[in-house]
Amino acid sequence: MESDRILTAPPGGRCRSPCCRCWFLLFLLLLFISVSFILCVEWRSALFTTAVFLGYDAAPQDLSEDTLRDVVRRIFTKVNFTHRRVPEVRELHRLNTHLFSVIPPHFLPEVRNPCWFQELRGDVSADPYSSNLFTGLFMQPVFAHLNASFRQSLLLHDGKLLRFRCLPYFYIIGQPKCGTTDLYERLQLHPHVQLTALKEPHWWSRKRFGILLPGEPPKHLFPLDHYLDLFDPVARQIQHRVLGNSSWSIITGEASASTMWDSSGCEYMHGCSSGPEPLSLTQDFLHALQPHARFIAILRDPVERLYSDYLYFGSSNKSAQDFQLKVCESLRMFEACLQHNTLRGCVYNNTLRNAMSVRLQVGLYVVFVLDWLSVFSRDQLLVVRLEDHAADPARSMRSVFRFLGLEPVSAQTELLISKRPVSNSRRAAASSLGPMSTHTRDLLTHFYTPFNKRLCAALQDQAFMWDHRSAHA
Repeated sequence: MESDRILTAPPGGRCRSPCCRCWFLLFLLLLFISVSFILCVEWRSALFTTAVFLGYDAAPQDLSEDTLRDVVRRIFTKVNFTHRRVPEVRELHRLNTHLFSVIPPHFLPEVRNPCWFQELRGDVSADPYSSNLFTGLFMQPVFAHLNASFRQSLLLHDGKLLRFRCLPYFYIIGQPKCGTTDLYERLQLHPHVQLTALKEPHWWSRKRFGILLPGEPPKHLFPLDHYLDLFDPVARQIQHRVLGNSSWSIITGEASASTMWDSSGCEYMHGCSSGPEPLSLTQDFLHALQPHARFIAILRDPVERLYSDYLYFGSSNKSAQDFQLKVCESLRMFEACLQHNTLRGCVYNNTLRNAMSVRLQVGLYVVFVLDWLSVFSRDQLLVVRLEDHAADPARSMRSVFRFLGLEPVSAQTELLISKRPVSNSRRAAASSLGPMSTHTRDLLTHFYTPFNKRLCAALQDQAFMWDHRSAHA
């Protein structure tokens, strides 16, 4: 039959008739529909699971201004600022015995930086560089980059092979999209400051639990020794000055913008995930190990921070309208969480954080500030406003240098600090999208204002109300 001839391909060849092409296109269409349906079901399943956990109705909602203002008002009626329970040191020892076995309870008094001599355990012969310990040390891939100068930094004392180790003297702890990179770069211009080549190790908040990126499950742990390796260059400089009885000292630090707010790794630590709030936070371990450390937090208007965060980290197809939809959805999720949890329980809630499409909770600065001040004294935490830092970098850095106990820099260095271009500013592609809508700005201002008031009271500084917003940074 004629139809059979049309549908049958010639021997050894492919069917080239128009009908064959139609069948092939139909097959592709059905395949696309099937895959889309599967993906849609999986997405809805994940959304449903999150919605059930949070008590959030994922159905389309009323986005009118009055309705959303009611959502914000209801949020703050559920907010209750309570004092957190600070875990005892013995509890922290139980959670991470290795951490306390490597870092000593006391550091060398000769230097300002927290440093000590770490004993490399093993069978150390008279020639330490021929010992099995030393050979095994350098056979590990992580140490492959170390050169002969490292060998010279090791000391043999009473048959023990010692290695000079240091932790940071100070930490820039947050917040993201608030100028931590610019602060980090200008700090390096001081002659007595040596910072890590890697600005954000994220070790305390993520990598010690094996977390590489927020929202991802742990992969493999980054040992404490790997973190200490970051400070080897400055440790060698300090060691030479200690052995040479030099009075000139340098300090080191790091600038992981997640340290202040991200305690997601806590749920992977035994005992942390039980209860409505995390039983231990990053600052608890830092205080137990470095009770005299100093911390710098740089903050900006949380409304502008959130939009900058969206433009920098958000998905494709960004727009002011898309940002507004994500803000409204996230506000409703936050309200739903507060129906069953405390404020702190929601701020540190990993499920909520991964479900929200914008990071509202990062701008609730007062929660994090109060939690850090629950273990550290007020004079150990310097809080800087990005708006002030951007307006007068030289003055801002003088304040930072005083806080760190550093000598004033020369007039030439101060000129370099003030003239240095801004680091990690908004990208041109993001700037072309323009500002957020007035409706979104008003809504976010309404949401953050009560928290800003509490922050002003905690810091005794009305400037943190951000009543006079400066230009976008």
